Amino acid sequence: MAFPTTLHEGMILDDRYQIVRRLGHGGMSQVYLAHDLKLPGKEWAIKETIAISNKYREAAAEAAMLTTLSHPFLPRIVDFINGDEVGYTYMVMDYIRGETLEEKFRTHPEQVDVPFILRCGDQLLRVLEYLHQHEPPIVFRDMKPSNVMITPDGDVRLIDFGIARTFKPEESQDTIKLGTVGFAAPEQYGGGQTDHRSDLYGLGALLLYLATGGMYSEWLAGMEGLIRTDMPQHAVQVLQRLLQPDPSHRFQSASEARQALYVKPLQRSHGQGRASTQIIQWNKTTQVIALLGASSGTGTTHTAIMLAHYLARMNHTVALVEMNSDPGAFARIQQVAVTGMNEQQRLRESRQFELEGVHYWREAARAEVVSLLSGSYQFIVLDLGRYRQNDRLEEFLRADMPIIIGSGAEWRYQDVIEMMTALKQYSREKWHYCLPLAQDEAVRRLRKELATDQVYALPWQPDPFDEDEDIAMQLAVLLQRYLPIVRKKRKFRFGLQLF
Repeated sequence: MAFPTTLHEGMILDDRYQIVRRLGHGGMSQVYLAHDLKLPGKEWAIKETIAISNKYREAAAEAAMLTTLSHPFLPRIVDFINGDEVGYTYMVMDYIRGETLEEKFRTHPEQVDVPFILRCGDQLLRVLEYLHQHEPPIVFRDMKPSNVMITPDGDVRLIDFGIARTFKPEESQDTIKLGTVGFAAPEQYGGGQTDHRSDLYGLGALLLYLATGGMYSEWLAGMEGLIRTDMPQHAVQVLQRLLQPDPSHRFQSASEARQALYVKPLQRSHGQGRASTQIIQWNKTTQVIALLGASSGTGTTHTAIMLAHYLARMNHTVALVEMNSDPGAFARIQQVAVTGMNEQQRLRESRQFELEGVHYWREAARAEVVSLLSGSYQFIVLDLGRYRQNDRLEEFLRADMPIIIGSGAEWRYQDVIEMMTALKQYSREKWHYCLPLAQDEAVRRLRKELATDQVYALPWQPDPFDEDEDIAMQLAVLLQRYLPIVRKKRKFRFGLQLF
């Protein structure tokens, strides 16, 4: 801060507002929580701004503009206290309980899932629609996570209008270039005047930031493969259009963008809780199945191979990816099927090969997995090996179908429970649990312990490449949500192809 605050805990501002504590700060302003002495029990947020030079006019203009607004996703401005002899002004507004989107994303990233992202997008487009239709139109110009509050009910509030401006069509460009780097539209850096389409770009940057785990806020080549895999395809297309560098290529109104983003919720049957906006769109995007062992020796790789070959026999294009911290199994599979010195040489040079319709990728890095997402595979099966708190956990959490592999042995029953305790902060709605060789009683106990019916036993299958009727029936039950009715392929003759 270039200037110290004039407020402190316990002091009374303007004979009415008793300062409680500081809520936050940024740039040339600070925000405090205050009690209203004239309205007992009422709390307000007070924004203190330095008002030297033209800053006073800016603060007064911001207050005058906001007092004309009335929208459920905007704070109300109830008072504006003129600058004192030191040069400060104070804006009194609604105190919004909750946390900023930035704080929520940082502390509870598992809660920023696809339904949450789409809900934020819908609500922010609603408030932008209101601002842009105001007379004169208001351009927000700083759509970033720290300027969005999330209430305890999960609704948004757009805060901090410090650089908002009314649109003046007679001006060819802005006098001052403002906006947060990474979220501001290209025209905010020069070469034209910002208008309502600048806000649409900012919203696209914010939503892309959430949908890529905080990695990106501008559209780059190959971005489709970097967005979380459970994002609906239509929403990906909306983000791409919002982030067009040329404003004329973006949506031309918030209403148009909101209509394109909207998805009718999938209504569940009675007793299944809220409606969900997460709809699996078969054959529209690649489905990622991630297998993670609760402990060593549970058969994670064996199960991944068995599942991938089952999918291939059902006429699906499948990639089986080794992301195990102790690789080697896929290399041994290559060696078994390769004969002759020429083929051995090719083996050393290639980490990708095909076996019975399954494309194997051994010792793969995350960047390779990202490239596969933009390919032609219907399913990507990830062998993540044994659970540890590392990058592989992120791949598990991002998958369309995360599967935990536990031991069917009674004495190792607690391995899954301990893993669930360690991961209790994450949503488990999509998670499945497979116990190779488990007895029915073990399955019932774990279902009760985890409060889910998505626990399955897998029968004995010594050869994961082979077709088995019992295994096929159980995998069909496990994958029923993801598989249409298809014709099986003919049985393969064991053979390998490098590519």
